[in-house]
Amino acid sequence: MEIRDPVHGSIHILDEEIPIIRDDFFQRLRNIKQLGFSEYVFPGATHTRFIHSIGVMNIASSAFDRLFKTRLQDKDFQRLKETFKLACLLHDVGHAPLSHSTEIVMPNLSELNIPKDFLSAKDQKTDRQATHEDYTIKSIVDSSFSGSFSLVEKKFGLQRKHIADLIVGHTSDPAYFTIEGINYFPILTQLVSSELDCDRMDYLLRDSYFCGVSYGSYDLDWMLDNLELCIENNHAYLGINERAVVTFDDFLLSRYHMFIQVYFHYRAVCLEQLLYKYFRTSPTEYVIPASIEEYIEHDDQHLMKILRRSKNPYAEAVVKNQVPQKIFESFNENQEVQLSAIQEYLAKENIEFIRSSSSGRLSKYYVDETSISKYPMKVVRKLFGSDEKIMFDIGDATDLFTKFAKSHAVNRLHCDYQNLSPAQQKQILELIRAK
Repeated sequence: MEIRDPVHGSIHILDEEIPIIRDDFFQRLRNIKQLGFSEYVFPGATHTRFIHSIGVMNIASSAFDRLFKTRLQDKDFQRLKETFKLACLLHDVGHAPLSHSTEIVMPNLSELNIPKDFLSAKDQKTDRQATHEDYTIKSIVDSSFSGSFSLVEKKFGLQRKHIADLIVGHTSDPAYFTIEGINYFPILTQLVSSELDCDRMDYLLRDSYFCGVSYGSYDLDWMLDNLELCIENNHAYLGINERAVVTFDDFLLSRYHMFIQVYFHYRAVCLEQLLYKYFRTSPTEYVIPASIEEYIEHDDQHLMKILRRSKNPYAEAVVKNQVPQKIFESFNENQEVQLSAIQEYLAKENIEFIRSSSSGRLSKYYVDETSISKYPMKVVRKLFGSDEKIMFDIGDATDLFTKFAKSHAVNRLHCDYQNLSPAQQKQILELIRAK
């Protein structure tokens, strides 16, 4: 099967993969928008988790072929490749309606009854609210979705458990990923989720394209051409050639700018806050089920139907895209003090307001010692006139991590300014003008 994609062109799907894509669990992603409320700001941003996931798998296939081009006919590597491709294809299969916006109403993790092999020691001892990643794992390892994997299991000898392992980021069976004494689990799970993963490589280009902006553009072909396999202590890690470090910097900055300019747009963020107010004030109208089979019915259309029928004013505001006016926005600590003063006045006057906070960081992996990934990314320098390679950590090749170590926070206040009394409007303007 061939899919025509506006971002990557022709994407070829193996016959054995077709039942997975056609299954109701994956088809549900056709009705979940990639960027949630962003289409209210960027009307072209109606692309879905469905085509994004296929795009991620396409990049995964290209990345694997680049890294293991001399071993592609080896059955063990074919097994790893298909396991890796499906991990990339299915990494978002558990997303709730409007992507991240509805995770606030997910049930507790214990209600999903996920097999213990896929729970951390902490999650086995203490309960927490479930996330879309939990629904993803449940879908793959413990649902009726399992029947659609029979053809890939038969042809490649893979197991669904190991697809889930790559998504979770740890495995209890490293032997499955070990070939000729080399454990390839680290590099494959890095390409599923890390500083330079196939997910980000797709969504930056895709979101930029459909939003009609250029912030997310970077050189994908050059990045893929310069991926490197780095072997240390019989473990394979992800690396890039030294000549692609500048492209990697561009990739990081592109993501950072997309967060600031697109993902944190005040209107989309405020609509999300209105949705949260709806959930808090009408807690029984929309509930995400713990049953993975019932979860299949929950997509954007299902949620919007409930919102349209609701008498809740916040639901009506979301449906009609009625965002209260933005009256102040802070980008630094001094402005945040000023914002807090305005907020105090609004609270004192019993004026309903929305305060939204968005925080973006260039990297979550290299901010401090506790956040460094257990699978560090490498840079490879090839010595002239020989096959010898020198490998070092990516943090030693670029100073962007230290330059942008602090998160960039944007705080905003919204209220129905036009409906306030002249005296209230005057006082707010005086607080805004104050320095």
